[in-house]
Amino acid sequence: QVRLVESGGGLVHPGGSLRLSCAASGVIFSIYAMGWYRQAPGKQRELVATITSGGSTNYADSVRGRFTIYRDNAKNTVFLHMDTLKPEDTAVYYCSAPGTPYWGQGTQVTVSS
Repeated sequence: QVRLVESGGGLVHPGGSLRLSCAASGVIFSIYAMGWYRQAPGKQRELVATITSGGSTNYADSVRGRFTIYRDNAKNTVFLHMDTLKPEDTAVYYCSAPGTPYWGQGTQVTVSS
């Protein structure tokens, strides 16, 4: 059974930082591209960042230069380090393996003063 479990969300002030983690089990993690997505209230889910099995990364324009996606295949975990957070980054953040039905349950990130 494939499981993706996100953690690391919380409440942070504007300009602050957070690191999200997504731990995978039940899958050969290293062969999959992984992605972080987010969904704000009343909005569609959007892609935030992806990382291939080889480590190539891609970012949404809104987060490029502020967020960093990376992976630790030995720990079956993908991370999203978020700097210079803005109120508009507030959303539920999900990890997924693009092109597969595998999704985590999400972790809430709230950026507010």
